[in-house]
Amino acid sequence: MSDHDDTVLGEVLASFAQTPDPRTRQVLEAVTRHVHALVEELRPTMAEWEQAIAFLTEVGHTSDATRQEFVLLSDVLGVSMLVETINGDPHGTEGTVLGPFHMTESPQRALGDSVDLLGTGTPCVVTGSVNTEDGTPIPGASVDIWQCDENGFYDVQQPDTQPPGNGRGLFTTDEAGRFWFRTVVPSHYPIPTDGPVGRMLEASLRHPYRPAHIHFIAEAPGFREVTTHAFVAGSPYIDSDAVFAVKQSLVIDFAEVDDPEQAERFDVPVPFRHAHFDIRLARGED
Repeated sequence: MSDHDDTVLGEVLASFAQTPDPRTRQVLEAVTRHVHALVEELRPTMAEWEQAIAFLTEVGHTSDATRQEFVLLSDVLGVSMLVETINGDPHGTEGTVLGPFHMTESPQRALGDSVDLLGTGTPCVVTGSVNTEDGTPIPGASVDIWQCDENGFYDVQQPDTQPPGNGRGLFTTDEAGRFWFRTVVPSHYPIPTDGPVGRMLEASLRHPYRPAHIHFIAEAPGFREVTTHAFVAGSPYIDSDAVFAVKQSLVIDFAEVDDPEQAERFDVPVPFRHAHFDIRLARGED
């Protein structure tokens, strides 16, 4: 690094010296140091720097009320999973990425309701529970779920063919900490590739696919919220998720069931698929 580079960095860092909030000052100083180090390492031309600015500008322009391209960028660079790992608790269910499609509020649904508003796809029943680290049930816990349909699309991607709230539901666990709902088996799917993040993947010869999964956010007063997935065992791309979010503990068997009595109990046709997903919450701030 040249003396001039040292001088510029020092001047910028000194400009933050009076920042009242210590954490804000720490963040500003760290970002400045790392960006300067990155520029020093890469030595970009002016044209390359302008290209980088244009890329980030387009990422911002691509984001809207139902799509978050910056979240997508964070996901494909593995940063989202790094933040999840740093903030995870070893006593609770492993966390994964929020993803770019949790942009619509899930409708309140009763236990046993269906989140499938289309009546297509392979019928599926998801059961589970929310518990403490030692397995004690947590009644009244909130379980927010969202998923794509059997063709790999979320409701916000197909507003002309999927009604709002399709594949989404906000459930409350019963007195034994249990939840259950009806749905369809989701498909693997590509993350959006029609924006700058998609072009970045294409330039690096990376595929855009995610394995089939259902998103969950579970929370309860006095416990740490967890954002996680239930991945469909055997799904394509289970070993090469485009956003690096698969964890073995979250891979769940969506088993085929042909028992008429169970089908009648859950009000689904036979055969259907059944997945069971228990969630552990670590104690902490609500």
